Amino acid sequence: MCGIVGYAGGEDAVPILLDGLYKLEYRGYDSAGVAVCRDGHLRLAKTKGYVRELDRIVDGGRLLPGAVGLGHTRWATHGRPTDSNAHPHISHGGKIAVVHNGIIENYAKLREYLVGKGFEFGSETDTEVAVNLIQHYYNKHGEILRAVASAARRMEGSYALGILCEDCPDMLIATRRESPLVLGVGDGGNFLASDVAALIKYTRDVYTLEDGEIAVLSESGVTVYNGDLEMITKTPERVDWDISAAEKGGFEHFMIKEIMEQPDAVAKTVSPRVADGRVTLDELGIPDEYVMGVTKIYIVGCGTASYVGVAAKYNFEKYAKIPAESVVASEFRYSSPMIDEHTLVICISQSGATADTIAAMREAKRLGAKVLSIVNVVGSVIARESDWALYTWAGPEICVASTKAYSTQLVLTYLLTLYFAEKRGAISAGEYESVMREISLLPEKMASVVKDRETYQYLASIYFNNEDIFFIGRNIDYALSLEGALKLNEISYIHSEAYAAGELKHGPIALVTEGTLVVAVATYGKLIGKTVSNAVETRSRGARVLSVTTQSGADIVGGVSDRMITVPDTHDMLLPSLGVLPLQLFAYYMALMRGCPIDKPRNLAKSVTVE
Repeated sequence: MCGIVGYAGGEDAVPILLDGLYKLEYRGYDSAGVAVCRDGHLRLAKTKGYVRELDRIVDGGRLLPGAVGLGHTRWATHGRPTDSNAHPHISHGGKIAVVHNGIIENYAKLREYLVGKGFEFGSETDTEVAVNLIQHYYNKHGEILRAVASAARRMEGSYALGILCEDCPDMLIATRRESPLVLGVGDGGNFLASDVAALIKYTRDVYTLEDGEIAVLSESGVTVYNGDLEMITKTPERVDWDISAAEKGGFEHFMIKEIMEQPDAVAKTVSPRVADGRVTLDELGIPDEYVMGVTKIYIVGCGTASYVGVAAKYNFEKYAKIPAESVVASEFRYSSPMIDEHTLVICISQSGATADTIAAMREAKRLGAKVLSIVNVVGSVIARESDWALYTWAGPEICVASTKAYSTQLVLTYLLTLYFAEKRGAISAGEYESVMREISLLPEKMASVVKDRETYQYLASIYFNNEDIFFIGRNIDYALSLEGALKLNEISYIHSEAYAAGELKHGPIALVTEGTLVVAVATYGKLIGKTVSNAVETRSRGARVLSVTTQSGADIVGGVSDRMITVPDTHDMLLPSLGVLPLQLFAYYMALMRGCPIDKPRNLAKSVTVE
């Protein structure tokens, strides 16, 4: 959604804010702005476009001095990307400035109320409603904390707010509901941000602000209150990843860096959960009787996370013998899911703050299901509200298009499948040992695939002018096809779609014409022949076929392919971890050839915290 950063300390704020905004630009890059309080007055600068435009306007901060300030980078929801719609927003009367991440669902009703009280509006945003509502209660109470608390009670929806008041020039105020916000405790200054990536250069000690809490930050410290303005005590958490994890490290884009990091990320995610050749998920503490009693699994996520769920569905059913269904989170709570106390809902989210997944999780719990989450952010909403949480330990993922989050989420679904399968006696000892042996080799095999970058550069040079690309596959290869098409859509802007290969003749093959590129994903040994037959059907209608298969499948697939990519053989369960890598690299180099902004594709943001 949007990126928020704030600083209250002894140094000029704007250079620190700009540094944080660059780290948060993956969250939104339609417009950017900063505000400071100096000499008893609010001063701000904002502009449509990237943070670098804002940086130029304020000359790196030299034109906007002040030791307390807020910054924002926007992904537009209410109102077009314009200077006037950019944050921060100033209240009617000019005393209060606000930056906001989220959507205030009852903004129209509140706007009408405020217009009736004499307030004027200069933008199309719901955020201007928030700042004027706080101003309204400040006029009424004369106390900024009471004003924020009163406004928060009136606003519906999701929000993370950073607030400056010119009558309180030495402090920042923050509050949140369902949108992420963390507080950083530093030496000689304190911070707020929507993501810890903006803070790690300055501090490793952070607080996670809970729904309804209100924080006051100054140079001397951080004070947190509940919604009734009663002071509460919080314990900071220590962030243990290095700042280099949020920097490019010599790579041209974060995406290629994160693709190359996948072998290590998978190793870090697996190693604490395997001992003596067995999956150990003691961190969860799931009772054995619950594992034995599960009768249905729903796997819920959005975008890439939902495609992890598609692959996991096949594995849970095949190896753990549990009926499983993958459901897009935004549809889950509207689909009347058949849920009882024997239903396990697995929620997958990189950020742990995905709005639709949060809503699905809460609906599942309301209906009596237990929820297990797979997330990358410790202390996130989804992790906290789940019955059990597994962390991916992928480190920060900055590129909007997910790569290492997908791979680490996927490998955790393997471990869960094996855990459930062994507990329930659904898998033979021989097969269990075979999978575990291959899991230990997975990082090495992944590394062998990603090191061959020249192959994908060459393929992209051949195919980058295609405007329609179709991906086909069966079973877990269909799950891979969905992810491959999504990656290409996201970063290259090529129209690409994925189909279950057997469905081609039921309609989609009508779209195949001379020169159409069809990517045939055929790694799953039992069904390679079936997918090959479908690839032949497209080729006979003029398609060019680029295939992805295993080394053992090359002889079968090669004869029907114009070009072929091979990955090492592994156990069937683990094939998606190797098969996805060529699809990621192909998408990356296709986008590079087309001159696209790979890390920050148009209209997209990393963490979607609104429904």
